[in-house]
Amino acid sequence: MARLSAESTAIVLDSTSDLPEGHGRPSWRVVPLYVRFGDGKARREYVDISTAEFYRLLRESDQPKSAQPSPADFAAVFEELSGYERILCVVLSAKLSGTFGSAELAAKDFGDKVRVLDSKVTSGGTVILADAIQRRLDRGTDDDEIDALVQRFHEERGLLFTVDTLEFLVRGGRVGKAAGLAGQLLSVKPILAFDDGEVAPLKRVRGRSKALGELEEIFRHSTEGQDDANLHVGVGHAEAREDCDELARRIRATRPNSSLDIVTTLGPVIGTHGGPGTLGLFWFWDSLTRSQPR
Repeated sequence: MARLSAESTAIVLDSTSDLPEGHGRPSWRVVPLYVRFGDGKARREYVDISTAEFYRLLRESDQPKSAQPSPADFAAVFEELSGYERILCVVLSAKLSGTFGSAELAAKDFGDKVRVLDSKVTSGGTVILADAIQRRLDRGTDDDEIDALVQRFHEERGLLFTVDTLEFLVRGGRVGKAAGLAGQLLSVKPILAFDDGEVAPLKRVRGRSKALGELEEIFRHSTEGQDDANLHVGVGHAEAREDCDELARRIRATRPNSSLDIVTTLGPVIGTHGGPGTLGLFWFWDSLTRSQPR
């Protein structure tokens, strides 16, 4: 079986990964999704529209819509990376977007060179998976190990988020298994998770402070015995910086030896569906923290 290494293999993400500035590597690329406001103009997130500009327009305009990249968008990036022997393309949940399908269509023209991997999550969760893949590339790996990693990630990763209102998820058609909560929330804040790639309700609490406490408690319970540098954590927010900072503080207090890898602002596409006030928490325990010979 062919070996995969950092020198021979590139990683491609989609822009809903909300990759923080300075977090990427020379062998990483990001394919942007699109958002459209009432003017009909397709804007590539993080390219044609910044996060700050998006949230300004969101306050002033009608509900925007998001759109997946085209196969040609992916093909252009795969071609740009033609100097690599292999390309691993890690994208948001196929149940949330047609992005996976676009990447798969583009990959067909590249034979065995490109593999498309469904993270079954989004935002910082996708980055945490890509980082775990990169650690294995750094010390040498193969497709079987990558497959096993992705399967374990699907089964063991944590991803929680809370929103100020389900309005944006309902309008965007991404409410998934949480549809039964729609119209029931006033001061009640939902704690939402991902169940096999779909948004699903976990708990309901009253008020933002209790929502933060619930996120902390679920994280604490889910990571018992994992307080070490192998526990990789990320937090993200949509115009909720103070809450994000408070959640990060609680994570550091709860698991002081964990690795808080990602603190990011949720971009235009995630903001389109979650709305201002969305707060996310992602984690994955990975025994391979440093480059270990294999």
